Amino acid sequence: MHIDFTKMSGAGNDFIVIDNRQGLFNLTHEQVRAMCTRRTGIGADGLILLETSETADFRMNYHNADGFPGTMCGNGGRCAVWFAHLIGIRPTGKHYRFEAGPSTYEAEVTGEESVRLHMLPPSDFRDGLQAGAWNCHFVDTGSPHAIAYVNNLDQLDVLTEGGNIRHNKELFPDGTNVNFLEITAPDALSIRTFERGVEDETLACGTGTVAAALMSFRLGKVTSSLVRVKVKSGETLMVGFNEMMDEIYLEGPARAVYRGTITL
Repeated sequence: MHIDFTKMSGAGNDFIVIDNRQGLFNLTHEQVRAMCTRRTGIGADGLILLETSETADFRMNYHNADGFPGTMCGNGGRCAVWFAHLIGIRPTGKHYRFEAGPSTYEAEVTGEESVRLHMLPPSDFRDGLQAGAWNCHFVDTGSPHAIAYVNNLDQLDVLTEGGNIRHNKELFPDGTNVNFLEITAPDALSIRTFERGVEDETLACGTGTVAAALMSFRLGKVTSSLVRVKVKSGETLMVGFNEMMDEIYLEGPARAVYRGTITL
């Protein structure tokens, strides 16, 4: 089986994106995992099948790097929109509308290789979660996110510390993504993320970036409702929201890195 793909980057979060509007590909989780495995496969944080939808412009069928279906991926959604734009899909209304899991999202292309994704309101804010030595907060922004604040972000062993929190079954029975934050200005922060399903630190995480900005505003650690978030790749994502946190967007770069064909 020969599959044409586009490798894409959303601020360093990288994805294999496949046009599956003809419904030709029904990949097993072993095949997805093999494609996402670095060095022996294409290598990516996740895989996206762009498919047809009866109610929206397209459906984003997202899989984590472990091969299994994932929850909402913010940077993946932004890459899917830029990919749709590149292959000639045009929004039927003012914005792109696409399905992801049980929900429908809106987004717009704001410039060359720039996409703004409108997120759903967050849920399940929690504070005071003690995970070993870490005092964590929690919020679900389409995916579950634990948050801890640090002063030495560059020196932190994210793989070890994030992995320990991610696998704390008492606090997070279904696992969680883990974000370590350092506040750098009243409207800015830096973030490093351990992603569930990738089981490693990634260069960016869209839903984690949104979780970081919302939680930091809620706790008074930032005072602006437009927050600049510097991710591990060195790029910056913007998170804008209103005080009720029911109108939220994530904006930043989405790029096609290269195109190729893989034989399975």
